Amino acid sequence: MQQSGTQSPSCTGSYPSVSECFPLGSLSTAACGSETAPMPQKGEASTQGCPQLADPFKMRSTVNFYLCYLLCLALGLACVVCVCLWNSRWRGGFAWDGSALQFNWHPVLMVTGLVVLYGYGAVLYRVPLTWGQNKLPWKLLHAALMLISLILSILGLYAVFNFHNANKIANLYSLHSWIGIAAVALFAVQWAVGFAGFLLPCSPVLLRKLLKPAHVWLGGSILLLSVAACISGINEKLFFVLKANLRGAEPYSNLPAEAVLGNSLGALIVAFGLVVLNILSNIKWQRPDSRPQDMAYTPLLQEEND
Repeated sequence: MQQSGTQSPSCTGSYPSVSECFPLGSLSTAACGSETAPMPQKGEASTQGCPQLADPFKMRSTVNFYLCYLLCLALGLACVVCVCLWNSRWRGGFAWDGSALQFNWHPVLMVTGLVVLYGYGAVLYRVPLTWGQNKLPWKLLHAALMLISLILSILGLYAVFNFHNANKIANLYSLHSWIGIAAVALFAVQWAVGFAGFLLPCSPVLLRKLLKPAHVWLGGSILLLSVAACISGINEKLFFVLKANLRGAEPYSNLPAEAVLGNSLGALIVAFGLVVLNILSNIKWQRPDSRPQDMAYTPLLQEEND
């Protein structure tokens, strides 16, 4: 962006853009990242500093974001490791033969797809490294991550339904199953409507403006449902398998090692969900062209390099 008037000696050439000054905390295109800084008048020297003189509050916001984002990545990875360890070491491993080993795919696929990959896809646009670039690749990556998440979730449902049917066990009788089915169904609708509304070139601008608030709200709601389904499913499974018997198995109430791992997995899932929701709810961490004052979206085939 070109400015008139005398340039500050601390800057070189033209005034730096918002993305050059600082990617977070700026809600307008004012020079050097200031939200309310007036444009320098003709013949008046700019008093705005360069990136090295950026507002310390903005620097703190950026540091806080990356700390929160790294925590999100670490918690998601910990969730996947814990659910795989639980089902491989304590539940006997994996198979696809209608036995109890097939059931073990269910928690692994649901935690990995419906919670972790879903959360990673949801916060993708918040990463400042994706700002100031062509948005098309990030749109496609967001859609791809969500599609993979949806496919894994459907496979997880298929694994448990197939296991129940093979062993004459009733389906959809527990609150856990109701919440899980609702989460996956809403997720499928969310992905289909999001693809049609935000990526297809035939989608009208007015429709995209109307869809965005619902898309954002429903995305957070699906994550909450996913977390609730996972922790209720973990608790239900532990109650089923940790019962005292003649073989000397310890009951859940004695808190054996498997119970500690299962409870820890549930706590990690809750923590992951809270961190993702914190990232999504902080307006300072939103991509500049996705903030409420700029709700117009460019369709997939009309994306520009801006």
